[in-house]
Amino acid sequence: MAQASPIVAGWELVLRLRERREQVNVEVKDITKELGFSRNYWSAIENERKILSEAALKKLLVLLEADKDETSEMLRLRNIAKDNGWWTNYTALFDAELRRFFGLEHGAHSIRGYENLLVPGLLQTRDYARAVIHPTVTVPRVQVEQRVEVRLRRQARLDDPEPLWLTTIISEAVLHQQIGGPAVLRGQLEHLVNLIDKYPNNLQVHVVPFTATACSLFGAATVHLLDFENPRLPTVVWQETVTAWGVIDDFAQVNAISAAYDQALQQSLNVEDSKKLIQRCIKELP
Repeated sequence: MAQASPIVAGWELVLRLRERREQVNVEVKDITKELGFSRNYWSAIENERKILSEAALKKLLVLLEADKDETSEMLRLRNIAKDNGWWTNYTALFDAELRRFFGLEHGAHSIRGYENLLVPGLLQTRDYARAVIHPTVTVPRVQVEQRVEVRLRRQARLDDPEPLWLTTIISEAVLHQQIGGPAVLRGQLEHLVNLIDKYPNNLQVHVVPFTATACSLFGAATVHLLDFENPRLPTVVWQETVTAWGVIDDFAQVNAISAAYDQALQQSLNVEDSKKLIQRCIKELP
């Protein structure tokens, strides 16, 4: 079972309330009248910016004709959602969308990722992460170490009793781009090989070799598809470029990205051959 995440619990609560409202054909105006809310306040709830009080949720569930079991489940989700995840301590460092991603990542069962020029954050060493973050023009120098610590903290999901399942595709260019210099890259690639050996059951690293003639994700930067243990929760995508990032939950877009990811996986080396390529690149470093 994945880690309990307030972000994931709040998201599931909103999805289930919306689904239930549509099932019993209750309109928003009926809810706002019953609960004494404005439309703007209810919009904030449905957009996960506010959490219903326990009393208001109970009253709403009566209106939505929820049975005893469903009511109990909804109240349990609310109790989880009102807690603060560790990422709430970093409001000065990260915007709301990035903190939401951390919460979704924390509660995900599996992640399928793609990087075209960087080792994925969940697999980075401290030195490599610092080298990636340090030159960023939008990050003040005093925040670099704090951001590095957050990146390393996120990696703990790989060691959970019920660990995150991570499948990541990287371009061969990642193995040659000397982020931080040759010594930092060597340490990073050695670390990557060690992680492949350490997590044989929940980590798969695939390299798209330079010999690949096509790849659906060529041109993409950072893409993560997050899947959840609960079948009620759909796959969502985290997409990131230099100046823009955000969660994509549109069904058609997610399906298109998922299909592109599957095609990229077909163009990639298997785990063992990817590991051999990484080891060869280590030997070739100056």
